[in-house]
Amino acid sequence: MTRRLNKQIKPKAVKPHRNKKRVWKERAGSALFLAPSLIGVFVFFILPFVVVIFYSMVDNPINHNFVFLDNFKNVLGNSSFRLAAANTLKFSSAAVPLAVILSLALAAVLDCNIPFRSQFRSFFLSPMMVPVASIVLVWQVLFHYNGVVNEFLANFGIGKIDWLKSEYGQVVVILLFLWKNLGYNMILFMAGIGSIPKELMEVARLESASKWQIFIHIKLRYLSSTIMFVTIFSLINSFKVFREIYLLSGDYPYDSIYMLQHFMNNTFRNLDYQKLSAAAIIMSFVMIVIIGILFLTENYFGKDVEG
Repeated sequence: MTRRLNKQIKPKAVKPHRNKKRVWKERAGSALFLAPSLIGVFVFFILPFVVVIFYSMVDNPINHNFVFLDNFKNVLGNSSFRLAAANTLKFSSAAVPLAVILSLALAAVLDCNIPFRSQFRSFFLSPMMVPVASIVLVWQVLFHYNGVVNEFLANFGIGKIDWLKSEYGQVVVILLFLWKNLGYNMILFMAGIGSIPKELMEVARLESASKWQIFIHIKLRYLSSTIMFVTIFSLINSFKVFREIYLLSGDYPYDSIYMLQHFMNNTFRNLDYQKLSAAAIIMSFVMIVIIGILFLTENYFGKDVEG
């Protein structure tokens, strides 16, 4: 009787060729669903990048004579490119750390039970709702030669400064960048702080850990991935500050605020495709190196809190 039951319960063996056929059907279905996205990525991202690489290694778009690295040498030897690259490096080196540190500090303050918490949050988010043209108009009123800032400084005996046509131009742009981006970065950090396990902080308080120790040893460790994301996001936004500077001072601003975006825009207007392509490749390479370093740093400091 037991043998009969075992024979009845024993499942039927699946034939290997049927199993393979089902796997191929699943793969074909997945490929069919992925095909539109893959085609879009190829047409709008990979193919244009290949075209840019091609143009960076030819003498002009008509003759297509292969010159290898000559265009890169010309770009690196161009005084306008070096000025723009140096200004962009200075701006990003100052603006990005400030955007990350200040937004993290604001998120930590607003995470506490302070009065008017929601009002402060709305205040810092308000720049996101203001059009760029309006923001630039406000900054022109503030930092014009006869503007509000100079009138205020005159009360302390400080002479007038043409802010956008002086070495202080980058300070004005950094303040504009921070005012525009701090609110969004702050919200990202507040979301990251909210996802930290509360049990860890409760245990730390029971062990008599101070607020500073909890922030350094728990919150910062769990915020490593958020810090990396905010840093990359702020770095990308720092390269897009061209529109604000363009509205403030036009195609050819004072030397201190002449950025890589100005160089790229003016090169495009002159239809110098080979120089434009070479500069774009150099910028891409630098961005890949910087983002790679950020990923390695985040992986080193945040690997013990993953999962």
